[in-house]
Amino acid sequence: MAYSFDEIAKLDPYGTGRGEKAELYARVLSELTSSHYARCAGYRKILDAFGCDPRPTRSAEAQFMLPVGVFKTNELSSVPGSEILKTMTSSGTSGQAVSKIFLDRENVRAQTRALASIISSFIGNKRLPLIMLDTALVSTDRSMFSARGAGIVGFSTFGRDVFFALDENMRPDVDAARAFVEKHRSERILLFGYTYMIWRHVVRELAETGRSLGIRDGVLFHIGGWKKLKDEAVDRGAFNGAVRETIGDVRVHNYYGMAEQLGSVFVECEHGNMHCSVYSDVIIRRHRDFSAAPSGERGIVELLSLLPTSYPGHVLLTEDEGEILGEDDCPCGRLGKYFRLHGRVRGAEVRGCSDTYEYRRAG
Repeated sequence: MAYSFDEIAKLDPYGTGRGEKAELYARVLSELTSSHYARCAGYRKILDAFGCDPRPTRSAEAQFMLPVGVFKTNELSSVPGSEILKTMTSSGTSGQAVSKIFLDRENVRAQTRALASIISSFIGNKRLPLIMLDTALVSTDRSMFSARGAGIVGFSTFGRDVFFALDENMRPDVDAARAFVEKHRSERILLFGYTYMIWRHVVRELAETGRSLGIRDGVLFHIGGWKKLKDEAVDRGAFNGAVRETIGDVRVHNYYGMAEQLGSVFVECEHGNMHCSVYSDVIIRRHRDFSAAPSGERGIVELLSLLPTSYPGHVLLTEDEGEILGEDDCPCGRLGKYFRLHGRVRGAEVRGCSDTYEYRRAG
């Protein structure tokens, strides 16, 4: 395969405009489709069954969309078993099938470099003191869900002197957390966690006791769990406001991603918009015929990624709804498409690390 991640690894993650990116994606996605068709028997059978031609096409929109649920019923790998370095599984509620994603050394390397480039563009290249708004058990207890644990381990690479704010009973150790904050009083503090778990186990606990962690300069990245918050009538503004009241003066960045496309995450900017980086893109598909919808029209989210070389995860039709808001003109100055999510497609399975955690505990 001619494509190598190294050719885009040095690009500014948010510095590629519409025309250049369209050309890049038409070429690379076509190469990936052809490569996976040749190397993955399961993917080849799927394309053949739909009568899809794996030869190069002229646009990203013309690429075959693989429904993300396929990874729950099929083991799709484009590399020999001896080259698989890691098998990633998605989260799932009790009794629910999970996706299996097969990663070789090249794919793991690309994911790590892409994620580092994206997050560093928001926080800089210096590793910051890090508070995990979770329990340390998530990275050591095999009964914890792998996607959640992998997220914790992966994000820890951006921090140092890592502190887990919750004990084994998911209660915040406020005194220890405040001591950590005081220790790093003169530094910016990085925080990471899963959205609903932050809300339930940190924000609400602190609000009920009238206490705050007292951070003066922080940045929080959080992911997943919005369905439960919407059920409680908590939107982005309410969540961010409550975080600042109980945790301190922090910039809050929600981000969107899935086990089936690790590394190519979509981070919310200062204006509340989800952004595509150079490593990923989004297309909105109409429900009635799966045609591409223009900006401002709501539909099913299709995710594109240049990273998956060891499995056919480069063009995925998700179970989420959203709409594109614009391209190359967000007030934050980042180039690329920016969009808004509206939740799950009606009838789709509930999934997500923090949602799954709550389901398991309740059961």
